[in-house]
Amino acid sequence: MRAMTRATLTLLMSAIALVVAAATASARVPQPPSPATADAAHDPFPEATGKTALLKVCSNCHTAETVIQTLRTRQEWSDILDQMSRFGAEASDQEVDQILAYLTRHFSPISVNKATATELEAALDIPAAAAEAIVAYRADKSEFKTVDDLKNVPGLEIAKIEAKKARIVFQ
Repeated sequence: MRAMTRATLTLLMSAIALVVAAATASARVPQPPSPATADAAHDPFPEATGKTALLKVCSNCHTAETVIQTLRTRQEWSDILDQMSRFGAEASDQEVDQILAYLTRHFSPISVNKATATELEAALDIPAAAAEAIVAYRADKSEFKTVDDLKNVPGLEIAKIEAKKARIVFQ
């Protein structure tokens, strides 16, 4: 019986040592990012005035990501906000104005062949001189057909164009 107790005690001590070793090893293994960290890295919503209001108001009924699946003009966004208000979305007038401005600035198409220099400056987040160069190039050479055509505009930072290319339309 005494031999059995000694064997059981040895086994128990070995098991404890194994658990401690495993816990220590797992503490050194890098853990995958938490969902909050992963979401922050892939947040489709740029930080700007209106983001908080959009997430607060729109997330009550659906995910905010469903809101931005389709690019819409300012008027279309306004119509959607009116419709959501009729469906019961609760927002102050100030929040609605912030949401509309936010959606228009970040989730509306950018028509490089029709927009004024002022509109291009705001939508593409480029200097006034670059926006004017786009309009001048378009008037002189012809309408743009692809994003690559914009690379021919002198003085235009193509990285800014690349960052917004999903929103650029050529109508």
